[in-house]
Amino acid sequence: MRHRIRTALALAMVTGLALSGCGGGSAAGDSTTLNIVGFAVPEAANKAIAAEWNKTEAGDGVRFKTSYGASGDQSRAVVSGLKADYVHFSVTSDVTRLVESGQVDEAWDDGPNKGIVSSSVVVLAVRKGNPKNIQGWDDLIKPGIGIVTPNPASSGAARWNALAAWGHISANGGTDAQAEEFLTKLFANVVSLPNSGRDATTTFLGGTGDVLLAYENETILARQNGEELDWVLPDTTILIQNPGAILKDADPKAKEWLEFVLGPQGQRQFALTGFRPIIDGVDTSGIEGANDPNNPFPAPKQLLTVDQDFESWSALSKKFFDENDGIITKVIAASGKAK
Repeated sequence: MRHRIRTALALAMVTGLALSGCGGGSAAGDSTTLNIVGFAVPEAANKAIAAEWNKTEAGDGVRFKTSYGASGDQSRAVVSGLKADYVHFSVTSDVTRLVESGQVDEAWDDGPNKGIVSSSVVVLAVRKGNPKNIQGWDDLIKPGIGIVTPNPASSGAARWNALAAWGHISANGGTDAQAEEFLTKLFANVVSLPNSGRDATTTFLGGTGDVLLAYENETILARQNGEELDWVLPDTTILIQNPGAILKDADPKAKEWLEFVLGPQGQRQFALTGFRPIIDGVDTSGIEGANDPNNPFPAPKQLLTVDQDFESWSALSKKFFDENDGIITKVIAASGKAK
């Protein structure tokens, strides 16, 4: 059982086909196929949602062709021609790229959910029993601590991680210079900078490093699949908000799919795989793998958001992740850890 998630995670890194089960009412020749392109982390959740939707009249007979990988890479692949009806990315800027290419309508985020379909928070995953006694962000810059976090050049998860670390300083009275100094020390302790959040999880579970900067749902999913690890919810973290969007030339069924994703049944499946629901009233009891299955999503002491603490994705993308002048880009380049 211990190796099950490693096999599953390895498979998730490979772009390919994944066809959901179909309801019994439609002939195979008449069924609709929706193309889902997403970042790797929510693959299990999307498969579970698809299985539930197939049981409904709207989803009966619908099949899915899926491609999962690093968020930025997946977004660029769609621009380059990868077929997609629905995209589910880690960060808003990866959908904005498709708006700029003319593939997604400018009004994609006008609804009450502002284009967000799933959410989580950044946590610090550690070895079972927390042998290095990691209690928060400041412990990560101590000598001898090996950190695994994905590469912001390709991974949306990496960007959330970096923003959470930055906010640990900036939201607690620190200056930009102090936050940059903290990030410099943090990346000096990075021992692996994989391509995606899922790659990072696989690397950590394979034995690399002492701490994994991760989505909370990744840690819950790992436990659900028999892995032994613990995690720390830091006092200051950030609300991860993952966008989803329908492409302009999508099959009409894609809109019905998105409605189901955003509804109580879809959000329940997100919760069951460790994501925090984005709507009220969703049953979050019985979440296997959580520290407390009946209170799986404790409130952080200080929860940062992009809008309140970083202005906007457009602004923070330029400030932190610009390919030439971004603060985080420069910090990683100076560390020598980037490929």
